[in-house]
Amino acid sequence: MDQVPRVLRSFLSYKETIQGRSAQTVEKYASDLRIFFRFLLVSRGEKEPSDWEHMDLSGVDEKFISTITPDEIYAFLLWCAHDQQNKAAARARKLSAVKSFFKYHTTKSHVLDRDPTLNIDSPAVKQALPKYLSLDESLALLRSVPDDRPTAKRDYCILTFFLNCGMRLSELVGINLTDISSDFRKLVVTGKGSKQRTVYLNDACRDAVQDYLAVRESIGRTEGHPIRDKNALFLSERGNRISDKTVQWLVKRQLKEAGLEGKGYSTHKLRHTAATLMYNNGNVDIRVLKDILGHEQLTTTQIYTHVSDRKLAEAMDANPLSGAVGKARTRSEDSKEDDQ
Repeated sequence: MDQVPRVLRSFLSYKETIQGRSAQTVEKYASDLRIFFRFLLVSRGEKEPSDWEHMDLSGVDEKFISTITPDEIYAFLLWCAHDQQNKAAARARKLSAVKSFFKYHTTKSHVLDRDPTLNIDSPAVKQALPKYLSLDESLALLRSVPDDRPTAKRDYCILTFFLNCGMRLSELVGINLTDISSDFRKLVVTGKGSKQRTVYLNDACRDAVQDYLAVRESIGRTEGHPIRDKNALFLSERGNRISDKTVQWLVKRQLKEAGLEGKGYSTHKLRHTAATLMYNNGNVDIRVLKDILGHEQLTTTQIYTHVSDRKLAEAMDANPLSGAVGKARTRSEDSKEDDQ
């Protein structure tokens, strides 16, 4: 943070300490804004493109950001599209960071009198249907964990939580022992913006977590490592809280061992799988699903839940006119015969 300009540092601190954004989210803001400022310094002729990776941003101060115009922001988005080959989603994310930065300095820090992003629309992002595992694929993934692996109970529990609870990666990694109720029927997870919600555990989750807890303390000790994060539910083999990267790696490994490699599946797709399975097979109301997934807006849940072909067929069959085809054709034919 010492190498970050003060105007950027105060914004990032606000995001982390006041709005409760995760360290990963704050770093994404920092990365996108550094790219934005580098582009401006180069396009204004104040820096050379060769300085890009180690560019000194100390000149980005209150005076500098007060001179940024909407035209320069449009030029930045055009550069992202053409030179960087950023798709609409990546450009929309970068613009969101820029908009948030200027909003903060206009309405919170009051460094600026005007917001140059105020009338700039975000790039239209095409919403593609996300990938998800079928029920058979989900079962194959769970069965792929070998019983003789030292971390088998942990890995199985992690997959079970993802596929049944639909939690985010950061939420799963952050679970503490004290977050789980004594009867193993519910746990508290901390989602985006440090917002907490209660997740109710089904039989599969209860069995998996109890089996894992029975061997939890032995995981780190197999290699002689003490348990350092004593309250962390999921531990690494070194006795620390398991990391995001380790979870992503083990999910990727199990997808390969289950024969599901190369299908575009990932850790986040397991979250979507849980939502889809609950919605398509459990007749779960979308508003209930919104609360389970920890979404603020119902529209976000609608992106994560798409109607299955079976439900589409059932909807068509439910139309009261669906059985009237034969009768309608008979009457039409009778009318022709009468005319003749």
